[in-house]
This record gives sequence, C-alpha cells and structure tokens, in this order.
Amino acid sequence: MKGKILVVGAGFAGATCARELAECGYRVDVIDRRAHIGGNAYDAVAATGVRVHLYGPHLFHTNNSTVLNWITRFGAFTRYEHRVVAALPDGRRVPVPVNRQTINAVFGTRLVSEAEVRAFVKRQAEPIADPRNAAEYLLSQIGRTLTDLFFRPYTKKMWALDLEDLSTAVVKRIPLRNDDEDRYFPNDRYQVLPRDGYRRVFEAILDHPQIRVCLERAFDPTMLTEYAHCFSSMAIDEYFDDRFGPLPYRSIRFHHRDAPLTYREGEAATLNYTDDRRFTRETDWSRLPNHIVKDSGYKTVTQEEPCDYRDNAFERFYPVKTSDGRFDAAYARYKALAEEDKRVTFIGRCGTYQYLDMHQVISQCRSRAHAWMGRPVPALRPPAFRAA
Repeated sequence: MKGKILVVGAGFAGATCARELAECGYRVDVIDRRAHIGGNAYDAVAATGVRVHLYGPHLFHTNNSTVLNWITRFGAFTRYEHRVVAALPDGRRVPVPVNRQTINAVFGTRLVSEAEVRAFVKRQAEPIADPRNAAEYLLSQIGRTLTDLFFRPYTKKMWALDLEDLSTAVVKRIPLRNDDEDRYFPNDRYQVLPRDGYRRVFEAILDHPQIRVCLERAFDPTMLTEYAHCFSSMAIDEYFDDRFGPLPYRSIRFHHRDAPLTYREGEAATLNYTDDRRFTRETDWSRLPNHIVKDSGYKTVTQEEPCDYRDNAFERFYPVKTSDGRFDAAYARYKALAEEDKRVTFIGRCGTYQYLDMHQVISQCRSRAHAWMGRPVPALRPPAFRAA
C-alpha cells in the first residue's frame, strides 16, 4: 500500500488530483472547509425546481479533447453553446462580445460585410503600438466609444480598478468579432454541460474506494505529519500566513430571486449590465439545458455583485492582475517559497494565483499529480463529443 495523500479542497483541482492518485493506488483524504463538494462549480436544485450554480455560471468549454475525455467518464453531458447579451443605457440588448450587430446598434450603421466592419473598427481604434494596460489595449482594438460603453463601467465594478490599472491579459481573453457570431465561446470546439448537474459529476469523481472525503474541515499545518504529500488548492498566501502580504482577490455576492417561468425564443441565459449599477450580470438558470428539474411555474434568476473577498467571508473567486504586475511579483515570492517546501504541491486558481477555466484546472492537476508520481499522464479514450 502506497503512502496516504492529503488533498485540500474538493473542487475541480482537488477532485482531479484525488482521482488520479487513487487510480494509481494511493489512499487519499480530501478535506474542504465548506459543507459540500464541488468547490465553486457546486450546484443544487432551488425551491422553484430549477438547478442553480451557487457560485455563478460554470460553462464547460475547451479545445482539449483529452480533458473532455476525462470529465465525460463521470457523467452524461449535453451540448450547450452559451450566449450573452448586454443591456445598453437606452434599454436595448445587444450581443457580447462585440460583433457586427453590436456595432450597427451602437453607431447606427448598416455594415454588411466583415471587411466593412473591420474597416469601420480600424477607424475607431487609436494608434497605440505597444499597449501597457487594458485601456490602451482596448483603445487600440475597438476605440473609445466601445471601450467606454462595454468595458469601463463593468471593469470598475468588477475589479474595483480603472482600465488603466488592469493588465492587458484580463481583456485579451474577450474575443472581438467582425461578423454576426454571437456565441460567447466561438473558438472552443467542445461546449457542454453535465446533464444531471455538477454535483453528480463530483460525486462520481470522488466515488473511489481509495478516496475519503471530510467536509467542514479546514487545513491545519499539523496535518502534514500524517501524510506522504499534500496537494493544496487553498490560497498560497494563506498557507504561508501572508508572509509577503495578502494576494488580492475579487469575490461575488449572489442575489437569487424567483420569477414566473416564461420563455421567449432567442433570449440569452446571461444579461450583462454595462452601466454603473452595482450588479455586473444576471443569469436565468431556466435557459440552460436540463436545468428545469421540476416545472413549478417559477424560475430562479441570480444577480452578481462583485466585492472584495475580505468583505465576503474570504471567498476568493478572481485573482487581481494589475498593469504594473505588482501582485504577480508577490506571488512569485510565494511560488519560490513553495518550491522549497517538498511536502506540498499547489494547484488550482488560488494555489497558483491564476485565472483558470475548469478545463485548464483539470489539465494542470492531472499533470501535477503524475509529475509528482514520476509517470506520464495516461492517455484516454477518443472524444465523447465531436464538433458539429
């Protein structure tokens, strides 16, 4: 019997590591200070009979067929292509990310071809050869009108930073279109949701005779003496008692409300608020496939209000990335400290202070688990889903 491993966190990072280690013969104890598995991907059925993602929408999208193969081992998945609309100040709703329809609506133009859109946007853009921050990047791509309308107020409430203070990496994630493409993740070949919810997926991942799960249990350094190694998805600065200062995160307060269950063709599941109200977006869960578990005539809608993680019970969601890189520099000091500590491998968003999507977390954690074991990451069966 191989040595026992401690995994801190029962979200995608911890669950992935635990499963990979267990399948290789290790006994694994998974702890989480929350009362449920699944981390921020946890979902549950509300009183309305509609499944709700308790920590905001988690939409599985990737081009990595190996990751898709891995996750589809643990449940049935259905195709879903997410769409988002933004509410303009005059009440109109337009697609986001920005596409041809959005540009025509905002500027009152009648651009038809991609070439026309490209030329129009080029005239709007400002000549900034080497953007130093998110503002300069957006101005160099789409100009001031679209930047100030779709990004400036949203960024301020989301990050509590001006665009000038935000890293270009944050906005480079957002595609800008010259055509009518209105899918939120148009470049990802695989876009799916678990048919029976993420909670069932996590139950299946952690259902292994070599895995033991203990909830409502926080990490304590004295635990390390009982294990051969630890894989930790807790915040790396918290683990080291903020030795180099705390790493900042943005958090979210979720406001749930019930409403009559109505359906109008073409409505998007998520609505972004471009103005300066305190909410950034709202999600109508009934518009996601298989989320109406029991039709009660009502649905649940969730609005998101960003805040500092210290004002929300230290619930960390998004690492803050500034244009001057000062927090990345602080993280680098923690990373160097972690590399000296051979007892622990850090994983996930909080452990590696990165904005990672679910598929990236799975890939990262499979790689780190097998690297620690000194073996290659095993190949998996062919993709369960192919491009339509």
